[in-house]
Amino acid sequence: MSTTVRRANILVPMIVLLVIISGCGGGGSTADSGNGTALPAKILNWQAPSSYTDGTPMNPTADLDRFEVYVNGSGSFDEADAPQAILSAVDPATRQLTTSFNLANIRSLSIGTPYWVSLRAVALTGLKSDFSPPASFSF
Repeated sequence: MSTTVRRANILVPMIVLLVIISGCGGGGSTADSGNGTALPAKILNWQAPSSYTDGTPMNPTADLDRFEVYVNGSGSFDEADAPQAILSAVDPATRQLTTSFNLANIRSLSIGTPYWVSLRAVALTGLKSDFSPPASFSF
């Protein structure tokens, strides 16, 4: 099987997603929700893919371009949705794979509203994974 075909196949099932959403109590960073209300930190963590769908090992640091973070109130995500955050797959300063994001950095979110979040991995070729299973959260 060619490398090009393997690269395309990685993006079918996405990430072995370990979505862990945690809030920080007392202290930590906060973000402004855009309406003047400070949001507490709410950290989304995940694990990047480590193999292609055919089982061939991959190097996510070398093969992935970015992660896209999607948030909405329904938990249903499709191709027409726009990501609320786009994160480089690799931190340019540390050369480490990105595996977390503070959801409080999305300015359109509000305290007390239930939300759903999903991720997509995007390869250097531009191919996108399926949406990860959605996880619920609120501030």
